[in-house]
Amino acid sequence: MVFARAAGRQGLVSRSQLTRWALDHLRYRLRGSTDAQTNSVVEVAKRIFADIPERDIARMAPEVLAGILPRIYPQMLDEVHSHQDAGRATFIVSAAGNDLVRTLAAVLGMEGGIGTRWAVGDDEAYTGQMDGPFVYGEGKVEAMRRFAEEHEIDLDTSYAYSDSISDLPMLRSVGHPVAVNPDQPLAELAKAEGWRVMRFERLGRKLAIVGAAALAAAAGSGGRALARRRERNRFGRSRRG
Repeated sequence: MVFARAAGRQGLVSRSQLTRWALDHLRYRLRGSTDAQTNSVVEVAKRIFADIPERDIARMAPEVLAGILPRIYPQMLDEVHSHQDAGRATFIVSAAGNDLVRTLAAVLGMEGGIGTRWAVGDDEAYTGQMDGPFVYGEGKVEAMRRFAEEHEIDLDTSYAYSDSISDLPMLRSVGHPVAVNPDQPLAELAKAEGWRVMRFERLGRKLAIVGAAALAAAAGSGGRALARRRERNRFGRSRRG
């Protein structure tokens, strides 16, 4: 919804579509997501963003990041740091656009991000088609496995964190699945499987003070370049995810 609101302010999404997505988002928060609902959202997104210049989406990155950062739990950032201190590379894996995911990872000091890649034509506008798997459900596992093979990451010794039963394929693909503020189906499964469960209630605001300079440096092409540098520098130090 943070991205959708930014797109609405740019005139890329109609008010009626924003209303429908807001209702979908409310249902998701209350009851979780289904594959059918997610696929429906994706089909709408394909139609809306086809032929939009890539730069128009890239320019939305600072506004989107400014909306996301205050929503991140400081406890999860501490978890990221503990893995890094133990020599493990850390990544965000999300159905969101790959450039935005990589930029967010760079701002948070993580080693990289894996998101959905959208195809761009010769005219530097989005075609409305994906360049690879939709990073959701089984597609998320496919993208992770490709990335792991390319960077010699052992998923059997890796950790994965999620709050939704829709990420069950991802959680089952690693050696250490963790449920974070899980929805009811995931909470029940985690209990049955004996998985670690993390719960926190209060969102911290310390990430809201991330400077505008950091956002500007990471947004758009700067963020992509920073992410690539981090990958080159840190993959040599650790091959565990």
